[in-house]
Amino acid sequence: MFNKKECVAMLLAGGQGSRLYALTQSVAKPAVPFGAKYRIIDFPLSNCVNSGIDTVGVLTQYQPFVLNEYIGNGQPWDLDRIHGGVHVLPPYQTASGADWYSGTANAIYQNISFVDRYDPEYVVILSGDHIYKMDYNKMLAYHKTKQADATIAVLDVPKEEASRFGIMITDEDDNIIDFEEKPKNPRSTLASMGIYIFTWKKLRAYLISNEEDKDASKDFGKNIIPDMRAAGEKLVAYRFDGYWKDVGTIDSLWEANMDLINPNIPIDLYDPAWKIYSRNPVLPPQSIGVNAEVQNSMITEGCIIDGSVEFSMISEGVIVEKGAVIYDSILMPGAVIKAGAKVEYAIVGENTVIGENAQIGARPETIEDKDSWGVAVVGHNITVSDGATVAPKAIIYENI
Repeated sequence: MFNKKECVAMLLAGGQGSRLYALTQSVAKPAVPFGAKYRIIDFPLSNCVNSGIDTVGVLTQYQPFVLNEYIGNGQPWDLDRIHGGVHVLPPYQTASGADWYSGTANAIYQNISFVDRYDPEYVVILSGDHIYKMDYNKMLAYHKTKQADATIAVLDVPKEEASRFGIMITDEDDNIIDFEEKPKNPRSTLASMGIYIFTWKKLRAYLISNEEDKDASKDFGKNIIPDMRAAGEKLVAYRFDGYWKDVGTIDSLWEANMDLINPNIPIDLYDPAWKIYSRNPVLPPQSIGVNAEVQNSMITEGCIIDGSVEFSMISEGVIVEKGAVIYDSILMPGAVIKAGAKVEYAIVGENTVIGENAQIGARPETIEDKDSWGVAVVGHNITVSDGATVAPKAIIYENI
């Protein structure tokens, strides 16, 4: 038995992220660069350490190499502990055979022995593809006060968006009395954030029961939560009113990056009381050249900017040559934008080269057919030749 922990976090980071298309061809979704300096997984990991949770299991599966290398021993997040710390947990072979994780509940079930090593009272279940700052300790205190078996973090969303989420129906004391998975006609606007706290003994029993049911889909939203509710367990909703965004689509990833440079959006990366930690390489300071024009953008270390950058997110080591124009876009680490190129409303992947006078994306006001407009995406390690054009909404996987 390891040192007993009151609470252990399990971070689900194995999803393929297929809706991010070219950006997740070779990396897991939680490892996708975000906010010029970070990767998506930095946010839940930082939330854990800021909340005093020092034992985290990261469940990986799809394209785990970049993610595994990035997490390493957990030192950047102060999670390199002798007792506890961060542990990468891929699927593995047991005496009964080997299986990929077949759902969120099955992923936790396959790692029951990991959780049992720490004999926790409580387990926090997190997703690796959300951008937010949250004190899980406050949610845990709420869970204890309510004497709940399961506490589900919820966000009040606009009625027209509610059908995209799992929706909680509660009584006046925020006890969950019903649950609907992506309902066409939602009866509530309390959307599940995919953040759960369970009393471990209860969850453990339900995971085993769920696994023994061969017809079950091995998912928290489809099985575990409804099964607990049907059995009369105490389920409560924990209302969160801060910034939270699921960045599982191209549009939401672009919007969340743009939110960081919007003074009206409440997510502060410069708050010393709640730092977002990252394994950012040591690079020289950014260089802003004599021809550069930079407005309302984030420019990370190691960049060389000699063109025009407006309302954009520029990751480390990016080069923007003289005469290049970047507008409302995201440039991921190591991207090179050659002289005269225009990148507008676009995402450019890691180490990708945009040739001279190329046009990537376009401003929406220049497009007559608004249905044909959207964020353009150029994947990682791609070369776009001089003078080439990438249309709005296009997704580029290979050299052009």
